[in-house]
Amino acid sequence: MRPSLTRRATWARLVPLAVAVACATACATAGTPGTGAASTPTPSTQSSGSPLVQAAWPVRTREHVDLWLHAYALLAPDSMLVPYFERGYRDRMLALRRQRGVTTLLDSSRDRLLARIAVQPSLATSPQFLPFYFASWDQMQQVVSLFLQANGNPRATSEPGLQEAFAVLGASFQTAQDREWLRLFIEAVNDERRKFYHDYWTGEAARHAPVVAHVDSLWQGTWRPTFQRFLNNTQQQNGELYLALPLGGEGRTVNFGKVQNAVGVGMPDALKTSETVLYTFAHEVAGSVANAAIVDNTTPADRRSGATSRYEQSAAVRAGAVLLQHVMPNAVPGYMRFYLEAAGRAAPPDPRDAFTSTFAVPAAISDAIARQVEVILGGI
Repeated sequence: MRPSLTRRATWARLVPLAVAVACATACATAGTPGTGAASTPTPSTQSSGSPLVQAAWPVRTREHVDLWLHAYALLAPDSMLVPYFERGYRDRMLALRRQRGVTTLLDSSRDRLLARIAVQPSLATSPQFLPFYFASWDQMQQVVSLFLQANGNPRATSEPGLQEAFAVLGASFQTAQDREWLRLFIEAVNDERRKFYHDYWTGEAARHAPVVAHVDSLWQGTWRPTFQRFLNNTQQQNGELYLALPLGGEGRTVNFGKVQNAVGVGMPDALKTSETVLYTFAHEVAGSVANAAIVDNTTPADRRSGATSRYEQSAAVRAGAVLLQHVMPNAVPGYMRFYLEAAGRAAPPDPRDAFTSTFAVPAAISDAIARQVEVILGGI
């Protein structure tokens, strides 16, 4: 999952907050809008040009990424063909919270949060990418607090890193009502973390440690090298690969720059399901090819009417299969079965016909995807 076609250009312009904000003692009230830059100390940052990573596509796990996505998963049932979160995740978490007798502000604030989403639907998806811009939950909370104090005004601080962070946040929370939604949501998420999710995540991180190590070995030793030519030729040479507990077949991707990218995929529950990381990564990094194929083979009127939204998920799934067919053809049947199961469909031993019918797109789009993947891998 990437920012939607209509919002993608906005996200592509943003400079990533690839920094470690030292807010523990440095945070101070941001200046009020219209008064110019804040004169009080602000969080220190590294240069905005610093790489996110020091090695090629390292595998990461981060509590704040999972926490934010977990909170979104609990807000409302997921009705997408390929769910935004692991199929059954919300029901499983709600049952576990009931078993532990947990109630948080996320529960009591839910109706108010959903009421605003009904008015501003972009709040349901665009902010899901935000945790990839931050190094920790503390950093994210502190920067959001400053953003809210400044009413979203980037000129309220002279600190470049905060200006960039405010621009990132401002792309999703443009109005006072949206910023009030953010204030309520982040307070609810923090209460969820304190009463339930931190302990849950800590236990799951320990349980999944062998899986993470196994995935990292397969990823760096076998899988990543097979993708590297495609990554190099699509401005995705380097980045970070996040294994996230709430995710399934629909990952999360933020493209900051050639060596500054983030891809979130689901956390395999066991060693034997490690290949789900391979499948979702292929789906995510091929997403830009799918988006371009849709834009090139539909009209502006189609896009304005929302007709192209019917193709977005299916085209991305098809693009991942085309990419794997070129770089790792033996993985294609498993990929097809994985996405059929993610869509709640039966996955037969030979999944090709079921896959094509479930993820149907116009021939012009599927042909454009195939041609573009060939061009990319050919280095043209």
